[in-house]
Amino acid sequence: MQQMRRKPEWLRKPFVTDDNQIEVGRILAELGLNTVCHEALCPNMRECFARKTATFLILGPICTRDCRFCNVRCGAPAPVDAGEPARVAEAVARLGLKYAVVTSVTRDDLDDGGAAHFAATINAMRRAAPATAIEVLIPDFQGSEQALARVVKAAPDVVSHNIETVPALYGAVRPQADYARSLRLLERIKEYGAGVKSKTSLMLGLGETERQVIDCLRDIRARGCDFLTLGQYLAPSKTHFPVAEYIHPDKFQSYKTAAEAEGFAFVASAPYVRSSYNAGEALSGA
Repeated sequence: MQQMRRKPEWLRKPFVTDDNQIEVGRILAELGLNTVCHEALCPNMRECFARKTATFLILGPICTRDCRFCNVRCGAPAPVDAGEPARVAEAVARLGLKYAVVTSVTRDDLDDGGAAHFAATINAMRRAAPATAIEVLIPDFQGSEQALARVVKAAPDVVSHNIETVPALYGAVRPQADYARSLRLLERIKEYGAGVKSKTSLMLGLGETERQVIDCLRDIRARGCDFLTLGQYLAPSKTHFPVAEYIHPDKFQSYKTAAEAEGFAFVASAPYVRSSYNAGEALSGA
C-alpha cells in the first residue's frame, strides 16, 4: 500500500456548502440516479452541486473494467434500467440545466456497450429540455463503429471520449483500454455527425514526460478533436495508482499554450480541471 503524497498549496480547495447542494442531492435521490461526481470522488462535486449541476452516470454504478486510476467500482453490473433515460431527462428539466453532461461506466457485457441506452437518454433529454445543450462522455465501445454511430446520430452537441494518459502508461494505468482504438474513435466522431464537436481529456502527474504529453496532444489534434481538458491526477485511495508528481499551475498554462498552438478550439488546463467541470464553457467559448 502506497503512502499518499502531501498536496501542495495550490491543490488546497475551499469547502463549499449551500442549499443548492441539498436540492441537487434530493432530486438525484428521488429519481434514483447516479453521478460520476459521487462514484469517482470528484474534488469538484460540492462546487458543481452548489451551481445546481452534476454529471449523470448511466448504465449503473458498476464498471466491467478496473482502471487503476478510477474509484468507480468494478464487477458484474445489473441489467440495463429502461426507465433511466426518462429520469435523467426529468432531472435535467427540474434542475433547469443549460448544459448537461451524461457519462457511463464501461459495459463490455452488453453487445453494443450501452450505445442504445446513450441514444435513448439523449432523445429523452431533447424532449424534456429542448433548449439544453448535451454532452456525452462515452467509453470506447470496444472499437464498435456501429455503437459509435448510434450515439453520434442521436445528435448530442458534444461527444467526448477520454484518452486519459500517454500511450506509454496505458499498460500500467488502464490495461483494458487501447490508445490507438481511442484515437480512432475520436477521429470517427465527425464522420457520423455533421456539426458534432469532439472532446477528450488527459490526467497529468502519473509519471508522463513533457515530450510524451506534447506528442499525445499532436496525436489527438491530428484526429480532428475540437476540445481538450488537462487536469491533475489525484489518487482516490492508497490502493490506486500513485501520484508521481503534482504539476505546477504554470506548467498547466504552458501545456494550454502548446495545445492552442496545435489548433484546439478550446483548452482548459489547470490542476482541478476535469473533463466535465464547467463543460459548457467549451461549447460557448469555441
